[in-house]
Amino acid sequence: MSKTRIAGAAILLGVFALLLYQFSLFVMVLWISVNNPSSSAFMKATLAELRASDPAAQLEHQWVPYAQISLHLKHAVIASEDSNFTDHDGVEWNAIRKAWEYNLRQAERGKSKLRGGSTITQQLAKNLFLSGSRTYLRKGQELILAYMIEAVMSKRRILELYLNLAQWGTDVFGAQAAARHYFHVDASRLNSYQAAQLAAMLPNPDYYDIHRNTAYLRSRTATIQKRMRLVEAP
Repeated sequence: MSKTRIAGAAILLGVFALLLYQFSLFVMVLWISVNNPSSSAFMKATLAELRASDPAAQLEHQWVPYAQISLHLKHAVIASEDSNFTDHDGVEWNAIRKAWEYNLRQAERGKSKLRGGSTITQQLAKNLFLSGSRTYLRKGQELILAYMIEAVMSKRRILELYLNLAQWGTDVFGAQAAARHYFHVDASRLNSYQAAQLAAMLPNPDYYDIHRNTAYLRSRTATIQKRMRLVEAP
């Protein structure tokens, strides 16, 4: 067999393997659309990291149905993370472009603080299936998964999954565990200010698990609280 044919066969096998992988992910998305996952890729990675130094480490996590999560928290998370959540199809290309331009300027200035342009759907895709790496390959897979998720899930289901799987502390995942960890109440009983503060913690949960009363956190919480009345939850 010629080298050309061998190369062609290798390419076809690679394409087939890629399509098979995407199909397997779509099957998993379909399953999760009607079944509550007990964990996520990001939760498993976090637990493995914690157990490297403490073999007995456990995550704080308890699934709660959508109806048992405070409406304040739903509004706060949408206002903070994705104000167009109920209107877009999973990806906001304009937000991605703005984040990319901002990050380029930050790199030119030698600054490390970056901005993300991910929607709630994209964040859910990353949390469920992917790693926290910032490679273009991982980002591309995140986009594909976001469209898959939007194709088979309602906005209500997407938000329910996100609120139950998001990281809110070093070992704290989901709205119920976060409400108990920070405010000693159930997720259903979070008030407006508490919900806004939890939403403000989302970009850096490890940090805010320790630093719970910074000036920036108070300011960001107040900003989110004002924006909450401007958004709707599914």
